[in-house]
Amino acid sequence: MMKAAHSKSDETRNHILTIGRDLMSTRGFTGLGLGELLKTAKVPKGSFYHYFESKEDFGCKLLEFYLEAYMERLNELEATHFNGRERLLHYWQRWIDTQSDSGCEQRCLIVKLSAEIADISQPMGCILAQGTQKVIDRLAHWIKDGQEDGSLSANLDAESLAPMLYHMWLGASLRAKLERSTKPFLSAKEASNALLQPA
Repeated sequence: MMKAAHSKSDETRNHILTIGRDLMSTRGFTGLGLGELLKTAKVPKGSFYHYFESKEDFGCKLLEFYLEAYMERLNELEATHFNGRERLLHYWQRWIDTQSDSGCEQRCLIVKLSAEIADISQPMGCILAQGTQKVIDRLAHWIKDGQEDGSLSANLDAESLAPMLYHMWLGASLRAKLERSTKPFLSAKEASNALLQPA
């Protein structure tokens, strides 16, 4: 019985986090009110404070929840038959597909929240900074994989190229939002193809 109760507790917590992710991807952190979250999730205020000490604590847990799922998607991509270069290009194509899509569950919270929470929450900012570093480290690993499997030039510096590519795509995402256009993504894709020199 204890195990079933624990499972139910996790289910409720994850439900609140999932609804929060979807709402925050469009509202942002400050724009999302607790009342709207509770109404949409159909849970009482007491349930929220059972799992989260405050809205900031909720934001921290939400980012951890999101980044865990994000890294799992990278693990799935790494498990494919793609060589290093194909894996990287597939990652950028998925970036275009999800950031151009209207489905809020696909939107990147890193893109949405980075600038906003940098000014209002150091704990949330630290979680995002650590999470993005993990992504960059994974990209560097894939570049090295590509060099080992012969799909990428051995002359590439994985440690400097990985953050440059990631930052370029973050910038492209912001420009795409401002312009309401996919052109910045296409420019980033073209640049990525050129920078990821095949062997």
